[in-house]
Amino acid sequence: MRFVLFVEGYTEDKALPAFLKRWLDPRLDRPVGIRTVRFDGWAALLKDAPLKASMYLNGPAKDGLIAVIALLDLYGPTFYPSNLIASAARYTWARGYIETKVNHPRFFQFFAVHEVEAWLLSDPRIFPAEVRKALPGKIAQPETVNFDEPPARLLERLYATNTKRSYKKVANGRELFGRLDPEIAYRQCPKLKELLDKMLELAQTTLK
Repeated sequence: MRFVLFVEGYTEDKALPAFLKRWLDPRLDRPVGIRTVRFDGWAALLKDAPLKASMYLNGPAKDGLIAVIALLDLYGPTFYPSNLIASAARYTWARGYIETKVNHPRFFQFFAVHEVEAWLLSDPRIFPAEVRKALPGKIAQPETVNFDEPPARLLERLYATNTKRSYKKVANGRELFGRLDPEIAYRQCPKLKELLDKMLELAQTTLK
């Protein structure tokens, strides 16, 4: 049994399945698979999710599928109504909007607030010492690192300033996710907790 995970970028494609499984599998009677399907950015995911989700959920392999889950960064998309400024309002509206477009009971939309790199900020110990010392106090609540300087941009600035090396989203992100204890991120990031709790509930129900 497996999940299909719709993602918008290479970091998520390469790093997230192993990271999510390290939290899920110890809590299940048997491991589950996670197959990523990468889209070319958020706009492509928004446009193609209904058709792609239907292909998996109604196709010949549907009986081996737990659910299709789409994950987008809250930072980046521009399809929110102009009156929605706060992250919570954007999250609620966008999740409902996409789930309604797909319209399948085994499709679920989630967002990383404000980017998946926020999860990395949950444990400063995974970063080089020079970056760790420069991290701002606001990372005590990683999902509050916001639209003004989202997590990846923060890391790009801190790496460039303090290590004289650039932060590479895919290479560094994959390495850092490999070091990150998902339980720490789970405790520090409420929206990640919501995602993992839902995946666990779905897997447990399916595996009964």
